[in-house]
Amino acid sequence: MDILTILRQDYARFPIDQSYDIYAEDVYFQDPLNRFRGVKRYRQMISFIEKWFEHPTFELYALDRVDRAITTRWALSWNTPLPWKPRITISGKSELVVNESELIVSHIDYWDCSPFDVVKQHFRG
Repeated sequence: MDILTILRQDYARFPIDQSYDIYAEDVYFQDPLNRFRGVKRYRQMISFIEKWFEHPTFELYALDRVDRAITTRWALSWNTPLPWKPRITISGKSELVVNESELIVSHIDYWDCSPFDVVKQHFRG
């Protein structure tokens, strides 16, 4: 199965049963809140989302590949476990780079909003 098909399937069932074997052991990950190396740490981040966020969904709008660069457009949504259960949404894009073995060596997420905008979503009327 090619990596684009695997990514489509992972987005559809996120955060359950992700395909961590498509990532290099020392994969670089970055988003507006995190920056680290290693598939182990990446797994921990996804496990945190699965454990603490309610009803997380990842909607994939675009998935393109040019040579070793993969770009996605998406929206991540969840309910925060607060008494009023606000539904939070972050839209953005990911830029992935694969090596010659077709393993992801870099995964950088860009959000269309600021982290503060995400916090504000918890308190909108």
